[in-house]
Parts: sequence; C-alpha cells; structure tokens
Amino acid sequence: MKSLLIFSLCFFLISCNKNKTEIKKPSFLIGNWKRLNDKPGSQTYENWNADYTGMGYTKKETKTTFKETLSIVSINDTLHLKVEGVNEKPTLFKFTNQTDTSFVCENPKNEFPKKITYFKDGKQLKAIVAADDFRIDFLFEKGN
Repeated sequence: MKSLLIFSLCFFLISCNKNKTEIKKPSFLIGNWKRLNDKPGSQTYENWNADYTGMGYTKKETKTTFKETLSIVSINDTLHLKVEGVNEKPTLFKFTNQTDTSFVCENPKNEFPKKITYFKDGKQLKAIVAADDFRIDFLFEKGN
C-alpha cells in the first residue's frame, strides 16, 4: 500500500511538471542591416544583437535624425516587439504570427504603426510598418 501511494505521488508530480515549450525568437534579425530604399540624402540602419536588443536609426550626412531602441521580449509566454525612444513610454507590439523567416506583430491602439511585419527574403530583410491605409516598406541588406 505504501509503495502504491509513493508511486501515485511520483506519477502525479511528474504529470504536473509539464515542460514549457521554449518560445523561439526570430534569429534571422540578428546582425547589422542597412536600408536600400531610403530617401535621397538619408541612410537608415537596424542593428540587432544576439540577445534580441537593437537599435534603429537614420542619419542625414553626419547628423542622426531618428533613433529608436528595439527589443524582443516575452510577456506571459507571448513575444512582443518593444519600441522605445519614439513615444514618451515604450510601445509594445504583440506577435500575432511567426514562422522561421518572418513575424507579424500588432498594437491596434497605437496611432502609427498598428502592424509591423518583418520577413527574410533571400539575403535581404524586409519590414513593413502599417496602419489603416498607409504603410512604409523597408528593404535592408546585411552589412558588416
């Protein structure tokens, strides 16, 4: 009887200890990216580190005209793209779709953008920021 109780207790503990599936972050982002379809006179970059933190910035000649801090964070087992430096508070975009070479994240309460899409296309990284009837397309190539 005692053996049955110990066996049952062990079985119960093992069955309750479900292994959480590890959330797979978008490794295709890692690296230094240079925008190919910038406005004349400007150059935009996105740099992503192995810890999924990064920075996006635009330069016009030697002056930085735009800068944002980016990170992929997990909140309640769901990935989010966190953007800081644009608004007073950080803006979170919840991942709504993800593959090995792409992801879509959304924040319908944000004025612009409401939806951000990243996808790897061969050796290029493409990003689309969009809201309602307006969108901006980014085409990046990997730099050094």
